[in-house]
Order: sequence, then C-alpha cells, then structure tokens
Amino acid sequence: MSNGPWTDEENDLIVADYFAMLADDISARRYSKAEHRRALLPLLNARSEGSIEFKHQNISAVLKGLGEDWISGYKPAFNFQMTLVDAVARWLALNPAWLGRQPGLQTVAGLREAAQIWIGPPPTLSNQPPPQELDQMLHIARKFDVAGRDERNRALGRAGEERVLAHERAALRTAGRDDLARKVRWVSEEDGDGAGYDIASFAPDGLPRLIEVKTTNGWERTPFHITRNELAVAEERRSEWRLFRLWNFSREPKAFELHPPLDAHVSLTATTFQASFH
Repeated sequence: MSNGPWTDEENDLIVADYFAMLADDISARRYSKAEHRRALLPLLNARSEGSIEFKHQNISAVLKGLGEDWISGYKPAFNFQMTLVDAVARWLALNPAWLGRQPGLQTVAGLREAAQIWIGPPPTLSNQPPPQELDQMLHIARKFDVAGRDERNRALGRAGEERVLAHERAALRTAGRDDLARKVRWVSEEDGDGAGYDIASFAPDGLPRLIEVKTTNGWERTPFHITRNELAVAEERRSEWRLFRLWNFSREPKAFELHPPLDAHVSLTATTFQASFH
C-alpha cells in the first residue's frame, strides 16, 4: 500500500469521482460509496480503501472552505494539503456550470410552498467558541474569493431573495397580518439595486423591516460582500435594517439575521478603492 504524498493526477481522479457522487447526492439519486471506492483502487497507486475514504473527507473540508455543498456522509476532515485545494479548484475551473447551477429541488419546492425558513442565532452569538478549523477555512475563502463568487452569481442571489420574500409573507400571514403580507415589496426586483436593501417588509406590529439578503450554498461562516451603500443605509436606519444571511441554500435553507452595527459581528475589510485622477 502506498503511504507517499498524493500526486496531482491522483488528486484529480478522486476529486472528479467525489463530484460525481455529490451530483447524485444533491439530486437524490441512489449511488454506492463502496462501488466508487472500489473503482478508484486500481487507479490510485495502491492506496488503501481507508486512505481513499479519508481523502473524501478532506475534499468535504475543502468544499466547506469554498462555501460549497459537500457529501454529508463524508464528515469534513481538516489539516489537508493545499495541493488538494488546487485540485478542487482545477475541477471547478473545468466545470463552470457547477457553480452556476440552479437551486436544488428542495429549494424550489420550498419556494412553491412559501414555507418559513429556520432562523437561528448568528454564529457570533451561539455561545460556542469558533471552530478550530476556522482559520484554514477563511484562508481558502480569501484565496479563491468565495464572497465575490457568490456576489457575482446572480441566479443564486435572485433565488435567495425570492425565498426570503416568500418567508416574510408567510411569517406575517402566520401572525395574522395578511394586510401587511400584501404590502411586502421585492425592492431590488421592482426598483433595481441601489436602495441599500432588497426587501421592504414589516414586523407583526407594523414596524418596517428593510432586509438585505446575502445567500450562499456554503456554511454559516462563509464570507460575503457588502457594499458601501448597504453599510450606509444600515447605519442611517439601524432600527429597521436587517442583514438576512441565508446559508445551506441548495440543500435545506437556514438563516440568521444581523442587526447594525455589523462590525459587532463581522470583520469589515475594504476590497476595492476608487481611483480619481489628480
């Protein structure tokens, strides 16, 4: 059995096999992990089944850092080599349709049913210490600009806003405020971007809720982009403005809300500068 470092060729083979399983997993198609492992054995320089199994767990961890789906049956295992991250990045570069795919079947069904979303506490208020792997996850997210990728994915952003719109209306109807539910507006869709929030909703007592939606398929600590205008509106209308963080979107959407000031929860890093001529 080989105990040496994994080669790029081996990493590419196992990453491609992992994504084949992940596609089946997301689509709720039956597949056999054991069959996949056995098919890989003769291709991977006499690696053991246990080594292949652990490498699949490493790939789950890489995908977690990239703010992506992973196979829940392969619990993320951290402290992996960056060569594996590069292999996942190569696969994604060769398969751009993966990141541009439409929301999964569960998400679409949830939209039709207009069900409320499970909302939990922000990770900064969970009374739990940050996970040990957080630094490694954030390093990967920064290197591959995960926040920018989600921001550019208009299909993902639009689907997330539509899901939150349905959630807000359903919550108001459940509270007996059909009158307010009918007044909820999808501002970014009707008026375009620029208001500093996406949805104009209400609390059951009638107070305004100005909701900026940030959506990811990744875990709750996946970084996100926020504009200078959104920050300005958050500061000007602190009592009304909310950041609605929607995560695990393609599987089973979950969420938490952040109230201004945002820097009480997240580190804000300037990523672009305006250049003016002298």
